[in-house]
Amino acid sequence: MERAEAYGFSGAMSGAFLLSCLLFAAVSRRQRGPYMDEVFHVPQAQAYCQGRFLQWDPMITTLPGLYLLSVGVVKPAAWLLGWTGSVVCSVGMLRFINLLFSAGNFYLLYLLLFKIHQKNKAVSGFQRILSALTLAVFPTLYFFTFLYYTDPGSVFFTLFSYLMCLYGNHKTSALLGFCGFMFRQTNIVWTVFCAGNVIAEKLNEAWKIELQKKKDEKISSRKGSFSDLARILQFLVEYLMSPKNLVTLTALTWPYIILVSLFFVFVFINGGIVVGDRSSHEACLHFPQLFYFLSFTGFFSFPHLLTPTKIRKFLLSLRKNPVQYSLITVICLFLIWKFTYVHKYLLADNRHYTFYVWRKVFQRHELVKYLLVPFYIFAGWSFADMLKSKSVFWILMYFVCLLAVTVPQKLLEFRYFILPFLIYRLNIPFLSLYRQLLELAFYILVNAVTLYLFLNRTFQWENSDEVQRFMW
Repeated sequence: MERAEAYGFSGAMSGAFLLSCLLFAAVSRRQRGPYMDEVFHVPQAQAYCQGRFLQWDPMITTLPGLYLLSVGVVKPAAWLLGWTGSVVCSVGMLRFINLLFSAGNFYLLYLLLFKIHQKNKAVSGFQRILSALTLAVFPTLYFFTFLYYTDPGSVFFTLFSYLMCLYGNHKTSALLGFCGFMFRQTNIVWTVFCAGNVIAEKLNEAWKIELQKKKDEKISSRKGSFSDLARILQFLVEYLMSPKNLVTLTALTWPYIILVSLFFVFVFINGGIVVGDRSSHEACLHFPQLFYFLSFTGFFSFPHLLTPTKIRKFLLSLRKNPVQYSLITVICLFLIWKFTYVHKYLLADNRHYTFYVWRKVFQRHELVKYLLVPFYIFAGWSFADMLKSKSVFWILMYFVCLLAVTVPQKLLEFRYFILPFLIYRLNIPFLSLYRQLLELAFYILVNAVTLYLFLNRTFQWENSDEVQRFMW
């Protein structure tokens, strides 16, 4: 990092943290007590603060990583500063943990952008700082900086694990992946993703050798055709059938294999992936979740995905491959028809934006969910087009992890999309400075509206005196 870039990054991070502190104070003044899921998280952390480690609220569905870390930070800080009484592990103190995680996420995002795009000499330090700032204030994640939720910590440990993986520190990466798993069980998918990065790199090396042997460069340049995909899958099967290759891959990824094995032991002993209340978190094959994620990504990445050039390229691709797109359309329609699920929370809780998205869009008419298929296909094509600089094995690995982390979820919840979105966004090419500024301005606007609604547009339910607030 050059000196000017170091100063610029320090200034951006300090400014963002100062602004976050001011917003944190505003949220804490308006909402002093626990809100939404905080009514479960805060008492559980406070019980740990008081040494009651055997106490557990059965409504909590995640492992106790957040509470253990909170105690590990707050108790020593309280001892050093001489704090006693109710201020220790108060709502405000516990929420402040996520403010620290938010600053850590900013730094990790910058380091990841630097590492992933280090070969692109055209990218300036200012662009890296700007992209890191933009992702640090990504609206769905940034909002939970000010509440005591698992999201900022979950993202922190997962990004840290990914960074260590990229630097080849796989034992450290697996250990950090375990920390991420302790915050949210589905983060085990991103441990598999880290292992997949290693495997994809080895596969890509072997694939290049294979292409050179056959002197068939056309295969590598036509990633989109089904025939090339069939050849690649055939190569993949042949490579993985070799005991020598399996031994090599195992030697490279053994820390991740141990962690994934421990995960399966946990699932066996626990009787499932969910801790506590399982009635509202049943796994199912909810394939339209992938379409919702693509729409979510299209919305938050429109400066990257929705451009006149991309629209023209998509229409040209549509004209050249009508049979393939017809088949994709039929598959999408079938998946929507047979695998659409509506969670009871989605229909009942009018505090979440997803409630209004579902009511205003999907519930207008039975046919709406089918009429959106062309938009899903365009979003999917744009999504894949932005990843064309990555190897085909990286893309396959990421897509498998994306399916694993989204499809089993019955509830449409934007928080489930945070990590797959960030990893996608980190790996797509940098665009022009104008589009980066447009993306940042859009995120700031969404955050401003979200926080304004949360703080000022309160309402009450019938038969309840509690103040309700809009949120993600």
